[in-house]
Amino acid sequence: MLNSILANEYIYFGIVMLLTAIPVGFIAGLFGIGGGLIMVPFLFYIFESLDIDRSFIMHLAVGTSFAIIVPTSFVSVLTHYKYKAVDINLVKTYGVFSIIGVICGIIFAASLKTKSLVLFFSLVIFFLGFYLLFLKEKETKIYILIKIKYKVIFGFLSGFISAPMGIGGAVMNVPVFKFFGYSINRSIGSAAAIGFLISVFGAIGFLVTGNYLNAVIPLSIGFINIPTFLIFIPITTFMARIGARTAHKIDKKKISKYFGTLLVIVASKFLYEYFKL
Repeated sequence: MLNSILANEYIYFGIVMLLTAIPVGFIAGLFGIGGGLIMVPFLFYIFESLDIDRSFIMHLAVGTSFAIIVPTSFVSVLTHYKYKAVDINLVKTYGVFSIIGVICGIIFAASLKTKSLVLFFSLVIFFLGFYLLFLKEKETKIYILIKIKYKVIFGFLSGFISAPMGIGGAVMNVPVFKFFGYSINRSIGSAAAIGFLISVFGAIGFLVTGNYLNAVIPLSIGFINIPTFLIFIPITTFMARIGARTAHKIDKKKISKYFGTLLVIVASKFLYEYFKL
């Protein structure tokens, strides 16, 4: 009887993960965000329902999110690149400082408890969501050379902030690139490429820190849950390709507002969870 109940629970969570992976992949491609923004809250709810040490629930959600983002963002980047929406020179320089930020951010995240990580996640997303909602799209395409000092500052911050959140950094980098004059499509494509770099080092970092902290979590390596990773990957990579293609068919002015609205909704829900913890 007990085995039957457990089997039904695992089937239920498997179905939830499958249904979650579809919008996560599509949104990842559409906004170039890797999917972590949506994935982390869903994974948090799923892991919270299982018999997992509560002090490591958010860490597991973040680490697993990074692992899933690696192939998802790779597919997204390839699609955006076909539309010539990826600035390779920007990615190569800005990306280096993002990687340094990720490494420092992972060390910072390892010292935080789940409740602190949830609050951190919520406040950052709120700020970026409102920024995009009230930002006006430039009428003409203007490409301003981002000076090295700004690449160091914003690149490091995007990596550092992304690490505790399990995201690819596009929620920060898209607004930054738009501020410097890049179109929304080029901002999304370039941010997706940098997000791929962030996710690779983020996944490795949470795998290592999970083992370092001796986190004993079923079916997981470090802070990466293997069944969740295997369920999400085929669906998110497929949907990311569709989302990226869609991004180049939608009015660029609307994409910014859609993106901002999405961020505010997610931040509101997660802030609500913070007060429940």
